[in-house]
Amino acid sequence: MATAVDARPSSAAPASKPRDGFRVFVALVATLVPLVLVVIVLTLVQQAWPAITHFGVGFLWASDWNPVTDTFGALPGIFGTIATSFLALALALPVGVAVAVVLAEPGHTNIRGVIGTGIELLAAIPSVVYGIWALYVLAPWTYEHIGVPVNTRLPTVGLFSDPAERGLFTAGLVLAVMVLPTLTAISRDVIRAVPRGLKENSVALGATWWETTWKVILPSARAGIFGATILALGRALGETIAVTMVIGNAYVIPHSVFQPAYTLSAIIANEFTEATGTLYPAALVLLGLVLILVTLVVNIVALLLVRSTSREARLTA
Repeated sequence: MATAVDARPSSAAPASKPRDGFRVFVALVATLVPLVLVVIVLTLVQQAWPAITHFGVGFLWASDWNPVTDTFGALPGIFGTIATSFLALALALPVGVAVAVVLAEPGHTNIRGVIGTGIELLAAIPSVVYGIWALYVLAPWTYEHIGVPVNTRLPTVGLFSDPAERGLFTAGLVLAVMVLPTLTAISRDVIRAVPRGLKENSVALGATWWETTWKVILPSARAGIFGATILALGRALGETIAVTMVIGNAYVIPHSVFQPAYTLSAIIANEFTEATGTLYPAALVLLGLVLILVTLVVNIVALLLVRSTSREARLTA
């Protein structure tokens, strides 16, 4: 018996889709971002070229800054920038994650709304206002209630010696308050994104709220929390005005967390308007290049750590 054969093609050729204008626009905008960065770096290199040719790589580990003799080095500024930023993270990370855990919990909507609104409003305060508050309130309070008591009780520990109102610790403390909204908001969203079934299974097995949070929720969200930490670190590395007002502006490498220091952005802001000649302005622009280099290195290391953390999370899931 003959079988009927369907003369229609088994699959029709896919019709060509019209070009997506929005996708093209987004791709162009995304391409412009690294191009803008390249243009900025090239401009800075051009302006800093006299200092680059004069000092070379030794500019990174030289410690002198004397415009009279045209002797410049970036090491104290690099140290102050990194020290204040990581000190701010050390102070803000436990508080930010704890607040994020509370905000991500269901129930007590009114309380969580007030806390969340207060945290988010911190991000709207200008940095100069933070600087004024830190200068007249935070710095004296820190000196009286933290610096002097710690130095009195630990007089032989050099890390806490010679307390001053304006210093490394005060700058790190005000930076911690400034990066807290970024750290908290992103960590809250990451914790909320953890599958609800993980928490329910943990509670069903008899775990307490603390055990569930510490051993289930936070490990599941650690990659996102680490990403939030890196964003907060980027904010801390580039902060200028508030840090300039309370760090003491001493171009030295302090041997105590309470002593004055300097950051790369602070010295640029303080001295760029009075820089004369050829080498002095070029050295300040070179500090800007060094700040971009420090930020780039920190972000590359952070990206590698985030990928490693995400890979470990997938393997243990």
